[in-house]
Amino acid sequence: MIKKGSLILFVLLLVFSMAACNSNSSSSSSTKDGKVKISYLTHWAAPQVEQLKSAIKEYNKIEPNVEIEVRAVPFGNLLTTLTTQSSGSGAPTITSIYELWLPQLVKDKIAAPAPADFESEIKANYPEGLVSAITDGGKVYGFPNEVNLYALNYNEKLFKEAGIAAPPKTWAELIDAAKKLTKKDSSGKITQQGFGIITSWNSGVVHPWLSLLYSNGGELLGEDHMPLLDSKEAKETTDLYKQLIFDEKTTDPAMSIANASTTGPYLDNFANGKTAMIIMANWWQSALKDSMGDRFSDIKTAPIPVGPSGSGSHSVSYSWLTSVNAKADEAQQEAAWKFLQWLNGNESGKNGSSAMGDMLMGMGIVPSRNSDIEAHQAELASPFLKPYVDELKNAKSFPIVLGGNELTTTLQQQLEQMEFGQSSSKETLENAQKSLSDLMSQFYK
Repeated sequence: MIKKGSLILFVLLLVFSMAACNSNSSSSSSTKDGKVKISYLTHWAAPQVEQLKSAIKEYNKIEPNVEIEVRAVPFGNLLTTLTTQSSGSGAPTITSIYELWLPQLVKDKIAAPAPADFESEIKANYPEGLVSAITDGGKVYGFPNEVNLYALNYNEKLFKEAGIAAPPKTWAELIDAAKKLTKKDSSGKITQQGFGIITSWNSGVVHPWLSLLYSNGGELLGEDHMPLLDSKEAKETTDLYKQLIFDEKTTDPAMSIANASTTGPYLDNFANGKTAMIIMANWWQSALKDSMGDRFSDIKTAPIPVGPSGSGSHSVSYSWLTSVNAKADEAQQEAAWKFLQWLNGNESGKNGSSAMGDMLMGMGIVPSRNSDIEAHQAELASPFLKPYVDELKNAKSFPIVLGGNELTTTLQQQLEQMEFGQSSSKETLENAQKSLSDLMSQFYK
């Protein structure tokens, strides 16, 4: 029989023991030798991951008491990985995030606001528009790191073979060029499509279509955050796809598939000369170079063709940032912000660039820090990238709203039904208008 005093002592010892165990289980923010342990979650490919690891080695020469683990997942898994693993000892401390996700991550208390001194540095070194895109409720939530926008990429060699002297500036010219560039076998199957689209990836479906809508004078959402897909401009944009796919048969959706890493058949077909034109973002430069080698010199860039209701070319633009997990402990957050400050600072890279700027330029991505843009002027003036840089002034940001990722996926699903002949362009817009209205009403009433 256990005496009362012994029982109380036993219970107290058990409580202290459990508390100690719990403390140890959550103390993975420190290593055995006392270093602060943090992690960096990214969607970058292997070459850029290796560059990031090399940068970390350089950082550890001046800050040896921080251990940084790099984790890489395909783009399609990035948001899910962040949201499902945001808590616990294995949660990522730093994450590359698409600006569209920020409102929800702030609402869910996953993204941490930058401390005051870091916020001041960010505001002083980045364009005002990009800082505003990563600001929510008056607070800045990370370091901007890349700018992307869409343009028309075309194969100049195929254009010359088809007798086309210049890229199309209007939709009428786009259709005419696509017809001349399309080749078919004896059974009528397309072997070379004049104009390519992208499927199986929400942004890859929506952003090119929206760039055409913007260039036709249309808008996706109104000031009340409700969709405007019942407009004449939206109908004309969807009818353009119908004409290219079904009427003129210059576009084959079967050649358009993207994989979880946002590469795959659509990229392969363009790189192998089976697609003559496609609307795509600047960041795929490195993938094209890897796929095409010397043939990459055939690839040129032009502004988005202007539609019948448009007054000028406009592209969809978007940016990314690196954010810190608000659920990480204080020591981890402090170490994370200091590392990001160094990674994005002039002293970490080459010739006045930051290490982040150097990594981004390796992918063909326009860096966002003012000094990085200045340091990489020569590369940004290349035949492939210069038209993108020139079109930044005409670009329109994708709407940064609550539910933005769901909005993109919903519109993707509706557009793909039309592209694969499962609905008419009229039904597509009616269904998309209703679905997006229902969705946005959940966030904005």
